[in-house]
Amino acid sequence: MKLLVLSFYYPPDLSAGSFRTAALVSALLEQFADQIHIDLVTTQPNRYGSFSAEAPAFEQCSQLTIHRIELEPHQSGMVDQSRAFLSYARGALLAINGEKYDLVYATSSRLMTATLGAFVARRRKIPLYLDIRDIFVDTIKDVLSAPLARIVRPFFSLLEGWTIRSASKVNLVSSGFVCYFRARYSEVEYSFFTNGIDDEFIQAQPTDRQESGNEVLKVVYAGNMGEGQGLHTIIPGLARRFEGRLQFSLIGDGGRRRQLAEAVAECQNVQLLAPVEREALIAAYGEADVLFLHLNDYEAFKKVLPSKLFEYGAMGKPIWAGVAGYAADFLHMHIKNAAIFTPCDVQDAAHAFETLDLASEPRQQFVEQFSRDNIMRKMAMDIIAMVIPPTSKRCEK
Repeated sequence: MKLLVLSFYYPPDLSAGSFRTAALVSALLEQFADQIHIDLVTTQPNRYGSFSAEAPAFEQCSQLTIHRIELEPHQSGMVDQSRAFLSYARGALLAINGEKYDLVYATSSRLMTATLGAFVARRRKIPLYLDIRDIFVDTIKDVLSAPLARIVRPFFSLLEGWTIRSASKVNLVSSGFVCYFRARYSEVEYSFFTNGIDDEFIQAQPTDRQESGNEVLKVVYAGNMGEGQGLHTIIPGLARRFEGRLQFSLIGDGGRRRQLAEAVAECQNVQLLAPVEREALIAAYGEADVLFLHLNDYEAFKKVLPSKLFEYGAMGKPIWAGVAGYAADFLHMHIKNAAIFTPCDVQDAAHAFETLDLASEPRQQFVEQFSRDNIMRKMAMDIIAMVIPPTSKRCEK
């Protein structure tokens, strides 16, 4: 049996989608290596312009073939991203030309990779399993200018409907997406496999309680620096508010990094660093006293569940999070010692910070419940069940 996996990002690229796809492919091959072959079509590393990594355009292993499509240099703007996707789509269709597949799996945050999966599945009349990591149509009304959003949203709404209804099954990474999708596409079958914690972070978790003895506490953020994260709206005010008490170390890149850099140019307690590989990232988390997370104050972001929460939670550090909606509910329910504040509200953030217990300690129950390996093994079984009768599947390890 041959599976086609479409994922815009894949290691060595740095992104939540990259790590999620790698874990799923590993789970599929671990459990069904004697029954499947996977063709994975992705891109050359391109998530951040400030991070580069070499990767072969073509890799062939016993049960896995990887095609990496070369993209032209691009930024985070909508026009550049559209061009990048068109390059990926053209390259993907060429790479799979003439190949026969039994199922298409596509993981997507900005809809278009999901749409590509729907196009391929419809043309070949085979099942489609979609993994939806964000609600693109819901987000564009907040992140685009109002005139532009009014122009493009109807088109993308139609495209979303066509894409979702093409799927045999749709997985929603956040349970906060449920109301949106079921209200529009009630006839579709859904599953709910979240993001999770990779082994590297599980191995780095503390074994016991460790008090912070630093006079000036180190606050670390790592991830994208775009409109969605809204760091430029909150960090400058917090840096001034906590001057002499907190040192901010912000690791990453994105469309608002320059604006953030300009806003904190006179703040002596803010350091902006380029994206780093996981080993260095875990080391940075280990040196932190507090881990920081923020989403912009947009209605669409009340439905999301940031993958960063799983990394942060595993590290056992105090978490200082400007989130609302489902992400806030998730923190309340699953992660101890997390101070939650209203996004973009410096005063509320300052008040929340004072409630933190400035110590690291293991979150064993959280780690066990959200181990990425466990989640992906179950998801792999769910995918394969669409094409292999249950009686012929290998027993789950």
